[in-house]
Amino acid sequence: MLRQTQSQKMMQKLSPQQIQLMKLLQIPTATLDQRIQEELEANPALEEGEDELEDPFGTKDNEESATVEEPDEADVKEEDFELDEYLTEYLDDDPTCYKTESTYSNSHEEEKSIPIPVEKTYHDYLEQQLGMLHLMDEREMNIAYQIVGSIDDDGYLRREPIAIIDDLMFSQNVFATEEEIIKILKKVQKFDPAGTGARDLQECLMLQINAKLKNDTYLDEVELVSLNLAKRIVENHFNEFTKKHYSKLQRQLNLTEEDLKLAIGEILKMNPKPASGFNQSVTRNSVNYVIPDFIIENREGELDLSLNSRNAPELRVNDYYRDMLSAYKTTHSGKRPNKQQKEAIMFIKQKIDSAKWFIDAIRQRQQTMLKTMYCIMQFQYDFFLTGDAQKLRPMILKDIADITGLDISTVSRVANSKFVQTEFGTKRLKEFFSESLQTSSGEEVSTFEVKNILTNIIKDESKKKPFSDEKLKNMLQAKGYNIARRTVAKYREQLNIPVARLRKEL
Repeated sequence: MLRQTQSQKMMQKLSPQQIQLMKLLQIPTATLDQRIQEELEANPALEEGEDELEDPFGTKDNEESATVEEPDEADVKEEDFELDEYLTEYLDDDPTCYKTESTYSNSHEEEKSIPIPVEKTYHDYLEQQLGMLHLMDEREMNIAYQIVGSIDDDGYLRREPIAIIDDLMFSQNVFATEEEIIKILKKVQKFDPAGTGARDLQECLMLQINAKLKNDTYLDEVELVSLNLAKRIVENHFNEFTKKHYSKLQRQLNLTEEDLKLAIGEILKMNPKPASGFNQSVTRNSVNYVIPDFIIENREGELDLSLNSRNAPELRVNDYYRDMLSAYKTTHSGKRPNKQQKEAIMFIKQKIDSAKWFIDAIRQRQQTMLKTMYCIMQFQYDFFLTGDAQKLRPMILKDIADITGLDISTVSRVANSKFVQTEFGTKRLKEFFSESLQTSSGEEVSTFEVKNILTNIIKDESKKKPFSDEKLKNMLQAKGYNIARRTVAKYREQLNIPVARLRKEL
């Protein structure tokens, strides 16, 4: 039986301004400029400049709802009153300078533009070589262009022939067979750099070895023998090679350790990513540089924190929109606006409010980031003063949230994808957050310290007989760290260090 009931609930909902602030907090400085440009393009009432209103939230937040029915006279009068009140409050505001650089940025920092390199891309280079192919007609050339266009930025062709056939059919109305695709692909695979168009790592290495063997004029006898042996290993024993079963390879190929070492050395000279010699950031128009969000300087033993000047853009409400409201109030003082005038004023009001909200969100972003980073700096003061990684204290998001009074999610947004420039290098903020690990003496140390020791142990190990996780656990326990084998495995994986078998070398 269906029944209607009424109930009251208390629910926390984020306002549009809060959502906007959360989104601005989580983006790094490198993409803040792009976000501001998007807002400038979307909102004509917002512009770059030094002047801004004294009170960006001095007006009321009025929500307007569209309706087909004509409002009654009382609603019209109330709406007109709100418009008049809005105009009065807005026009009474005195514009004041909106400068954040002097407050938040380093005064010694110069605005530097990043040079964009102009060079030939990987795919441009491949397309140039298409002219050297002996193809029968324009149709085969279209197939070759499609194959080259399907090659990834690292030089591999990961699309199946059937997918390329579909692409040709739908985009160029060219009907091709799988045999034709393979035939032309074999020609593309002869392009420079060697390995281009490979469908997997094994084929990539084979293409490079064959290219080197073809140009054997500059090879001595030892290199020639080693290359042929490398070809046999990649072609027939690739699985054993990738798993580093060297003793098994020696038995199967009846080789001495020295011969196997020379052959493996030739394979390791090959490039697993043929296109790595080209600037892929230019290929995809995305130049990736680390831009620090914060700058910490040591001034005679005292740490000085500042925001990167890119975090303090100069924004203001467009004067043209203010003048429009002023002209309307002067011209229509005491008169009831018609429907078109009312829609125009409400549009201007919406854009101005949106501009104010965005300016205030940028300002709050600056304050929140500076407050959070200042707390992190104080918490890890000894590290920022000396650069000694062993002086990093265990610190989690909750520690900073408790000190700043911010929510854990807010601290997480600030720490995510942000960098700080120190005299010891530019560091990712997340590097300063770590769990604690107890030593045998009961002292709590940062897991970062344990990872650093683990990295040094593995770095100094014998590559002929690398340490297992069990052995690493025993060595760390001998140094006074209470740690389990599974924890060692977890830290090793976080450090992108492979298992002992894969670290083995001849």
